[in-house]
Amino acid sequence: MFTKTALWALLAGVSSAKLCQNFTVPVSIATINADFGGVQTPQTNLDATAFVLAATRQGGSGTAGAVTGTKAVSGTYNISAQYCTPNKTADNSYILQILTHGIGADKTYWDVSYNNYNYSYVDYALSHGYHTLSYDRVGIGASSHGDPKNEIQANLEIESLAALTKKARNGELPGIHDKPHKVIHVGHSFGSVQTYAVTAKYPGLSDGIVLTGFSMNSTFLPWFLIGSGFQQARSGKNPQNYTAGYLSPATPSNVEYNFFYPGSFDPKLLALTFQTSQPVTIGELLTIGSAAPLQSNFTGPVLVITGENDIPFCGGDCFATGGAATSIPAASKIAFSAAKAFSAIVPPKTGHGLNWHYTAASTYKQITNFLGQHGL
Repeated sequence: MFTKTALWALLAGVSSAKLCQNFTVPVSIATINADFGGVQTPQTNLDATAFVLAATRQGGSGTAGAVTGTKAVSGTYNISAQYCTPNKTADNSYILQILTHGIGADKTYWDVSYNNYNYSYVDYALSHGYHTLSYDRVGIGASSHGDPKNEIQANLEIESLAALTKKARNGELPGIHDKPHKVIHVGHSFGSVQTYAVTAKYPGLSDGIVLTGFSMNSTFLPWFLIGSGFQQARSGKNPQNYTAGYLSPATPSNVEYNFFYPGSFDPKLLALTFQTSQPVTIGELLTIGSAAPLQSNFTGPVLVITGENDIPFCGGDCFATGGAATSIPAASKIAFSAAKAFSAIVPPKTGHGLNWHYTAASTYKQITNFLGQHGL
């Protein structure tokens, strides 16, 4: 018979630094989505541009004004996930980090293969004894796809994260029956919005949260939409059976504008990021600004870490607050009045995609230091 260690080694593939298992997790979800009856799903690239124009027009209500009601959505969705553990025998006191990626990426955002995995957050977390669970959000990558307007919205994805977390906590993941001692949720961008929302709604699911590429300021989200130069994903470089209404950035320059800070990244990594980028649904874009409540009852420690030059959450300058706070991410503290600890860190010369910058290792160190300081 295989021992647990031998089985992990068999599943690990070529990596000797980590032991990883890839699997599909079915989750049952029931939620209430917004009904955008006044929005037509874009069918062409011209329609995609018109959608962005409507959403960002000065002085108008944008597409948000097209909500005509609510719609119940339920079903079973498959989540493509990867579970990694340090290269040692698992024990019953481990801490699990659940990693939720943002727009334009999939679960590989956390385990970037470029330059021998030197940018991998998963590798860094494993080297400090954590276990990791990364996954493709519902609607994206190898997870279940769906209607891009009516189905794949923020509420559905928030509930999918809650369902996935419950399975992980209860030892119900495929082939992984040990229950973690503690669970940390780490998100990036839209993944941080969902992390914030799920821990606000279900505060008992998490022992600590890390929100990367995040702030409570949604003023600059139109810049992200305009900078993306969206086109139909089904007609782009990486169609993957995406239907009309799944949108992707048009060029590497669009990805650079939204995610990278000039002079602080390897151009070859930008090229790889563009080639492997994933789309966003119009339903996600229509609901990202309303997904998170203004206040959270979460009582654990909270870290917000956002690049100084982040576009969608800081408008390119996280220190431009007019004196209202030390930084735009620091102003998020007001939403966490119940948290046992709150900290905001702003890595210098870093854009929205923290894991793709030369500062990535420093960012990971600051995350790990914060967790360690608070018993995680």
